[in-house]
This record gives sequence, structure tokens and C-alpha cells, in this order.
Amino acid sequence: MDFGGGDEIRFEHLGRAGVVTLTRPQALNALTHRMIRALDAALCAWETDRGIDVVVVKAEGRAFSAGGDILQVYETGRAGKPPVEFFADEYRLNARINSFKKPYVALIDGIVMGGGVGISFHGSHRVMTENAQFAMPEVGIGFFPDVGASHLLPDLGGSFGMYLALTGNRIRYGDALWSGLATHTIKAEDQGGFLDRLTLTGDPEAVLRGFFIQARRETDRPTLEAISSHFSQPSLKRVIDSLERAADADEFAAKTLATIRTRSPTSLRVAWRQISVGLTLSMDACMKMEFRILNRMLAGHDFYEGIRAAIIDKGSKPQWRPASLDAVSEADVDAYFAPLGERELLI
Repeated sequence: MDFGGGDEIRFEHLGRAGVVTLTRPQALNALTHRMIRALDAALCAWETDRGIDVVVVKAEGRAFSAGGDILQVYETGRAGKPPVEFFADEYRLNARINSFKKPYVALIDGIVMGGGVGISFHGSHRVMTENAQFAMPEVGIGFFPDVGASHLLPDLGGSFGMYLALTGNRIRYGDALWSGLATHTIKAEDQGGFLDRLTLTGDPEAVLRGFFIQARRETDRPTLEAISSHFSQPSLKRVIDSLERAADADEFAAKTLATIRTRSPTSLRVAWRQISVGLTLSMDACMKMEFRILNRMLAGHDFYEGIRAAIIDKGSKPQWRPASLDAVSEADVDAYFAPLGERELLI
């Protein structure tokens, strides 16, 4: 089946299932604009196809998807042509997945970050193996947790979503299941059998009952209680103050504070606001809000500086502007959320 994705993404109609496979393993299945458009076209066709009862998204190689093709975004943005349409199409795809009328099963075996999260965790069934790792590390590159993170992360109990947004830390499949990010966990070795059964029946709930294994939480209770205490504070400043008070006596607080201090101050302020606001917004409203932020991020400094430090001059220390949280004013943050007029995202 050809929906225009070239050799980067494959579409198959197998039994009762429409099966999507990301086929850029050498690039950790980073999403390109062509892949996004092709997946959107496939979902549009399959949603009304009576021969397809379920959609499955999986990937070749050791990563599900490490995100969007960030280097391409960097290069075009630096050349004065930020790829706004790439993000517009990506965000519309995220919203389509969230409202998709058939079961949508993401089979996640390996790392999933950024754009990869956007095409998996808004589906009805998020199935992770013991090889899976989840992260939204955007604040570390001067960006913000997008692709619907403002809809996904606020719902996690114990302020776990705010913790993930502000640190960018990775979690494994047990924490993902406990927090509600994943709906099911299975053994990596069972993926083939699971997929065979699913294509035969088209019923993910029934099939998952035969393959589900209860993954144990990786983070212990005292740490979860500390996360809940620190990250439920009513402002970012109060979060930082809470961690600072505990840091002398508590290794977790000290380590978490050190991590946050390496992140872009602007990104942190924006991320705290978007995750807080997202709690009461619909998915479509979240995507419109994120598109507003996106436009300002691509016109700013820290995103390009973060990519330079992480990828261009690997391992160098980013020079954030402004360099401290105190130097980022409320007016500065407000500007990221301001309406775009006729450039607003249409979903």
C-alpha cells in the first residue's frame, strides 16, 4: 500500500489490521515530513475502511522513534525558513490519532521520544516491552514538550508528568505502565505472536489479555512521594525552592535540581505553564496552544543554541539567553502563548 512515504515508512493490510512500520532504523526512526503526511493519509483512508478493524504502529531497529528530524529543523530555521508547516502537519496528525475512531495500537520496543511520542501515546493502546524507554527531553535543547505533551502529561498522577516535562528524564516500561502512559506491557519476544494474533482477530483487548505481563514499577515509593511533593507546587519558583530546601539531605532532590539547572530557563518557564494550562484543555486546544509556542521558539535563540551544543558541537555547554529563571519575565512567557491571528493552527 502506497500512501507516499517512500522507503521511510511501510503500510500493509494484514488480515483485520492496517500495519504501519517506521523504516528509518539508521536514523532511529526520526520522523520526516514525508512520513507524517503518509501516516495521516493512511489513517484518513483506514478509518472508514470496513476491512480494517485496528491500526498497529511499530518500528524497525532498536528505537521506536527518537523524535522529529531535528537537524533538518535546525538547518532550515537557521537559513531563515523555519519549517512551520512540518509542525502544523505533525500536530494535526497528533490530534487525528487522539480522535481516531478505531483501536490504535502502538507497539513500542526501544526508545520513544518527542515526535515518536506524538504518533504513539495518543492512541487507544500503548503497548511497551522491557526494551522501551520514554522521554520528553525538549527542555534540554531549548525547546518545549510538544506533540500533545500538554494533553498527555498533566493527567499522570502524583505530578509525574510535570516531573518528566521539567527534567526530560527517561523512564522504563514499568514506570510508564504505573503512571498511565502505557496501557499494557508485554515481553519483547512475544511481539511477533501478538501481532499475528491481532491481525487475525482485529481485537486488541482480547489479544492483549493473552500477552499482558505486569511490569514492576522502577521508581520506589519514597521517590514517587518526593516527586509528588516537589512538582505539585503552584509555581516553577516554588518547585525550585522545594528542591533546594531538600537538596542538602536528599540525593534525589540534589540530583533533580542539578538536572533542571542545566535546562533552558525559557523552556522551563514555558513548559511549566503549558503543562499546568493543559490540564483543563481539550487535545485540539492543546495543539493550538503548542503551535503558538512553536512559532515563538523557532523565532528565538535557545532552540538553535541547544541543538548546536547537543548535535553540532557535541557535548559543549549551551549558553542560554536569558541565562537564569529570574531573568525570564512573566511578559516573556506570555508572549509564547499569545494568539497568532491568521496563522493559528487549523485542525
